[in-house]
Amino acid sequence: MPDWKTCKQVALCGALALLAQIASLTVVAAQSATDRVLKEGKITIGVNNNSPWSFVDETGTVTGLQPNELRAVLGSVGLKEIEFVPLEWNALIPSLMAKKIDAIATGMSITPQRCEQVIFANPDVAVNMGAVVLATNPKKIHSFEQIAKDPSIRVAADRGTLEAKALAEAGVPSDRIMLLPDSQAAFAALLGGRVDAYAGTTVTVTKSVVDPGLKGKLEAATPFTGLVKDGEEKAFYPAVVFRNEDAKLRDIYNDGLQKTKKDGTLREIIDKLGFNSLKIAPETVTAKSLCEGNYR
Repeated sequence: MPDWKTCKQVALCGALALLAQIASLTVVAAQSATDRVLKEGKITIGVNNNSPWSFVDETGTVTGLQPNELRAVLGSVGLKEIEFVPLEWNALIPSLMAKKIDAIATGMSITPQRCEQVIFANPDVAVNMGAVVLATNPKKIHSFEQIAKDPSIRVAADRGTLEAKALAEAGVPSDRIMLLPDSQAAFAALLGGRVDAYAGTTVTVTKSVVDPGLKGKLEAATPFTGLVKDGEEKAFYPAVVFRNEDAKLRDIYNDGLQKTKKDGTLREIIDKLGFNSLKIAPETVTAKSLCEGNYR
């Protein structure tokens, strides 16, 4: 640090001051969110209207599987305030990278491609894909393969999701896939006759068809087979998402998540949301294995 009192050349002092300021800002920018979160007892979480993973209930409270997990896990390490920020799906990872939020908790599945940008906690549950259709399933839709082969079937999916990618992998042409911002937009398209099905996780499908506003109008396509690869239906594993420099915070969350799996808290959270049949991801399925492309 220069001796400002003896610094006689104004230009030199100004340059040194600017360099010192830049260095200070660089250090702050390089810091992870972990220490700040633990010190302040506050964390900011990005969510999407993606029931049952995250959604706003009738009281205006953000709830859902992963927000409730976060409350259970992070509350035990002294976090007193969790602020939820609603975002469109495609804005979630960019907002995380720009440090507008500290984590994402909205059912984002672990994929090798996403692992190149961010780090994931270990998965909480294992899910398959399903479809919501009009009541009585007029086109008798029962699989992604059928959707791909029938040129009369149009399908909606949330933009940027694995469901959208899986439909493409199953061979559904892009001109028959309507990409929308969230499930509410998809339901409107389905009820308006613009699409014949809405592809989502089986839990999203289950939650949708018991919604009082949709009951009797929509139903789950049953039985249903999602994306099949190598002769086996593919399972997906959602998890909470963090920035690469926040591995310590991710590890704290992982420790807490493991405890909720063992003591029954996670099972209780799932069952309260009405998903008793939903399977908890086994301990053998980790973020590391999924980032390497091992889905089973």
